[in-house]
Amino acid sequence: QVQLVESGGGLVHPGGSLRLSCAASGSIFSLGTMAWYLQAPTKQRELVASITSRGIINYADSVKGRFTISRDNSKNMVYLEMNSLKPEDTAVYYCNADIITVSGLRRIYWGQGTQVTVSS
Repeated sequence: QVQLVESGGGLVHPGGSLRLSCAASGSIFSLGTMAWYLQAPTKQRELVASITSRGIINYADSVKGRFTISRDNSKNMVYLEMNSLKPEDTAVYYCNADIITVSGLRRIYWGQGTQVTVSS
């Protein structure tokens, strides 16, 4: 009933930039905290950044000063601006959202991921 769809991934050179987008759709009553996670090959999924419904932001230490998370509540979207990309940023990036549906259920939803590859 609720879906999150990521876009914007791709191949970039070290030092380059990408902007990821995530659109939430469906029977959404309210959007709570939204976040971006990454999962590198053979590793566990890790939090990159989160933003509450009121705009309180948290970043992983590894991306502070390089990545910026933002949201547009009117469009049910969250973004991740990634700058100064490094090869170690290579991973699948997943959108995550704490959502209350119209029927009153509160659940955490995940997108299917978008691949980011940083390589020369």
